Amino acid sequence: MPKFHDLSEYAATIGPVVDAVHVNVHASARKEAAGLLPGFLADLRFTLPARPLTRRSLATIYRYGDAASLDAEIRDHLDQGTLEEDGDGALRPTAKALTFIDGLYAVHAATTERIWAGHDLQTLADLAGRVVDAAGGDFGADSGGEPGGAFAAMAPPYEPAGTPAGVLLFNRLAALRYHRADAHAAAWRAAGLTAAEIVALRPGPVRDRIERETNRRAAAPYGAITEHERALFHDGLLALV
Repeated sequence: MPKFHDLSEYAATIGPVVDAVHVNVHASARKEAAGLLPGFLADLRFTLPARPLTRRSLATIYRYGDAASLDAEIRDHLDQGTLEEDGDGALRPTAKALTFIDGLYAVHAATTERIWAGHDLQTLADLAGRVVDAAGGDFGADSGGEPGGAFAAMAPPYEPAGTPAGVLLFNRLAALRYHRADAHAAAWRAAGLTAAEIVALRPGPVRDRIERETNRRAAAPYGAITEHERALFHDGLLALV
């Protein structure tokens, strides 16, 4: 098992592994999921059934996107009857959307069972869940978590009774990606940059400093699991890629 000198180093190492596992599931499920969920409902599958979102929280979740395009997609979902908006501006899934989400959960269950057969998914899901829980309390000014951030909107994931371990793991990892995204946003804002500027920023000393600060801010939740568990989590996820 690898040795990590501190939590920041671990955050730097585990981040790309989490991304790779997440991308692998989406790629493996692409054919079965094609056309199943319209637009951003696929991203929001594990939050909308649990809690409403607002236009402001969606703007944070999609902080690197175009505001006009996001507004247009929200209008499309309202027109299609997959979202409804109440008088307070809360966006909720309709029965039609929830049917789509149930179907996507079934696709991801079949996909993770197929591509991760023989792996101890329950242990990995449990470890991911403990990190997600810790990240939920990680809202200090010096941490990656932030009230009103993307992670606060997207976690904890929707986990109906009977959700298999592969789907639990997949969605908990997806939620953790939003915690790191908030850490990254906090780091580039602290450096005086805008979303457009960080997207355009080329490799070099400034980006390196922002990545180090991102890792520092993203690290704290991993302190909820022991050093041995962190190595187990890293190696276990790496085996799923």
